Amino acid sequence: MEAAHRNLALDLVRVTEAAALASGRWLGKGKKNEGDGAAVDAMRLAFNNLYLSGTVIIGEGEKDDAPMLYNGETLGMGKGPQVDVAVDPVEGTNLLAYGRPNAISVVGTAPAGTMYNPGPSYYMQKLVVPPAAKDVVDIDAPVKENLNNIAKALGKDVDDLVVFVLDKPRHEQLITKIREAGARIQLHTDGDVAGALMAVDPRSEVDVMMGTGGTPEGVIAACAIKGVGGQIFARLDPQSYVEKEAILEAGIDLREIHTVNTLVRSDEVYFAATGISGGTFLRGVQYTGNGAVTHSMVIKGHSGSIRYLESIHNWDRVRPEGL
Repeated sequence: MEAAHRNLALDLVRVTEAAALASGRWLGKGKKNEGDGAAVDAMRLAFNNLYLSGTVIIGEGEKDDAPMLYNGETLGMGKGPQVDVAVDPVEGTNLLAYGRPNAISVVGTAPAGTMYNPGPSYYMQKLVVPPAAKDVVDIDAPVKENLNNIAKALGKDVDDLVVFVLDKPRHEQLITKIREAGARIQLHTDGDVAGALMAVDPRSEVDVMMGTGGTPEGVIAACAIKGVGGQIFARLDPQSYVEKEAILEAGIDLREIHTVNTLVRSDEVYFAATGISGGTFLRGVQYTGNGAVTHSMVIKGHSGSIRYLESIHNWDRVRPEGL
């Protein structure tokens, strides 16, 4: 029983910390792939020191032609619990490259065979809400109706709400409808894992996330949302003819509405995130000369516990490779 319910997230945070420490050196230097590559190398090295047998189900890289922990790659020591792994060594590579806030490193795990594999899908329509609003929204309902119901569930007026939306041309109509409903908006250029986490984090001013973002990021976020108790409603939303045809050829139903329970089919989920560039969600890496300070969030799905960690890394004792 102790082995079954040990908090793997406290091991995973060592992985996200390693990635953040390595990639944080590239903040604002305009070199997206170099920063991502440093995080990938550090994450792989840290993962392979963990007592688990993991298979990457959700990797990153192909969509952005970047360095990657590839789908199907095995991680860990090859012993211990068998898990599906979702990774994004740098969620928000552009944020890191241009010195913008809210770049984070994230990892989620679930028992082997329980994590949704999106195949060739890159984009997904999402609606993410905190626990109090999880039973009052519908992804197909009008924006105004959803916002009215969310406000009522949270005990707020609509003009109290803050909606996280990616600042993309595809969201022009959505942004107009949110404004017409009277809600406030936080527009972000990138980082929809962070946006989903903000929507369910009780410390955040964000109340809901709306719009289309990455499919892999949706599965990663579901690992955290499952633990916190919020909800994600999602549907594949291909942004090109090629993507749509690839999804249909793979036999995937574009009409299916996904939730946390279809994206991750187990409560034994673990999630860790560490801030890289800092911002409203998690503070970034602070280098001190002889070490660094990192800030992280860890979630254990079985108990629903959320921990916020500040870690002080002393390089007089142990200096991570590459730093």
